[in-house]
Amino acid sequence: MAALALEFTILTAARSGEVRGATWAEIDLTKAVWTVPANRMKAGREHRVPLSKRAAEILGQVEALAGDDSEAFVFPGPKGSRTSLSDAAFSALLKRMGKDGVLTPHGFRSSFRDWAGETTTFPRDVAEMCLAHAVGDMTERAYRRGDALSKRRELIDAWCRYCDPGASELVGDRDTGE
Repeated sequence: MAALALEFTILTAARSGEVRGATWAEIDLTKAVWTVPANRMKAGREHRVPLSKRAAEILGQVEALAGDDSEAFVFPGPKGSRTSLSDAAFSALLKRMGKDGVLTPHGFRSSFRDWAGETTTFPRDVAEMCLAHAVGDMTERAYRRGDALSKRRELIDAWCRYCDPGASELVGDRDTGE
């Protein structure tokens, strides 16, 4: 479960706590969107996360564990669907992989941002919005009503292709954001 949750964390560029606390009520597999409520977000505002094909596949793998309980955690802890994975689950996973002290879940958010800024032509604002960061000054934020979900979906799909080790030769020019 920890491995699937970590992969989902990486593919969504989300914070590990947001992923570990995700419930099925937040997931819309039909629209391929995960809506994190404001009370679970660092900035205190709702955040819609576009789900790549692989992220949706991960949800499909773990969906059977939840049954019909929309309040069940998407990535349950060892005590069942009413407990979430602990923060230590990722640390233990990385230790088993021999990557403790080398990789951190939050470091993948930084990797996403570096990749988006240095190797694609997606706009800076789109990358920042994928990370649920505030974009622009107070005036601009007051007038901005949309969340660029379709543009963020394109970027997240490109990130997913980049993260797929078997698809590295396929990334190329398709991920320029143009």
